[in-house]
Amino acid sequence: MSGFSSTWLTLREPYDRRARNGAVLEAVRGWAAGRSSVAVVDLACGLGSTLRGVTESLPRRQSWRLTDNDLSLLARAADLARPPDLTVTAVPVDLAHDLEAALDGPVELITTSALLDLVSHEWLDRLVTEAAARRLPIYAALSYDGLATLEPADPFDAAVIDAVNQHQRRDKGFGPALGPDATDAAAAMLDRAGYHVDRERSDWRLGVESPHLQRELIEGWARAAGEIDPSKRAAIERWRERRIAHVNNQRSRIIVGHEDLAAWFD
Repeated sequence: MSGFSSTWLTLREPYDRRARNGAVLEAVRGWAAGRSSVAVVDLACGLGSTLRGVTESLPRRQSWRLTDNDLSLLARAADLARPPDLTVTAVPVDLAHDLEAALDGPVELITTSALLDLVSHEWLDRLVTEAAARRLPIYAALSYDGLATLEPADPFDAAVIDAVNQHQRRDKGFGPALGPDATDAAAAMLDRAGYHVDRERSDWRLGVESPHLQRELIEGWARAAGEIDPSKRAAIERWRERRIAHVNNQRSRIIVGHEDLAAWFD
């Protein structure tokens, strides 16, 4: 269940790939060591960035089931170039209601990116329960953790990021979202279910080489903050103008906090 434009997903993919934590990917590689093939289901696949980010850590023969509720994104993800030993099937699924159906069939690994912070505690509990019942490992990357550092600092930065984090906890289609608490909640649930859990940081680090993504972030943050507190929209707009000016003057640097997680049974 994506809910994001192909333009945004295309823009962020290079930064996602750079941010993916190598130690967590190495844990996935270790789980897969010795296997001649692997069957993967990717939840909320978008344009297939998880497939492209993970395929080199898995055995050469791979079967991927890409799931999303956006038919346009699914079609584009399934059509992207891929190695000859990769089998890709696009499956339209409303993950909010039909998660269990997405996991049925020949699956050996669950993957997802930038999803856990959008889902509710109840939905995440369903995912962990279903995965544990099938003893399926999970690789969940790039969950937003609520931390953001902006340079040069602005006195209004903290107020905007606080509002953004409140907005992140609104319903994104799965019930009240976990937002910045997603990785903590997932790690705790997986631990209780008997998984071994490996989690590491996967922050975006955006400098002068990334003006387009920085502008999109600032614009999105300003909109979200304005929705949380309409009485401060004028102040938020002034903040937006100052931050965009820093980007245009090649002075802006932004760190956006994310975490990657891998979980498997020993």
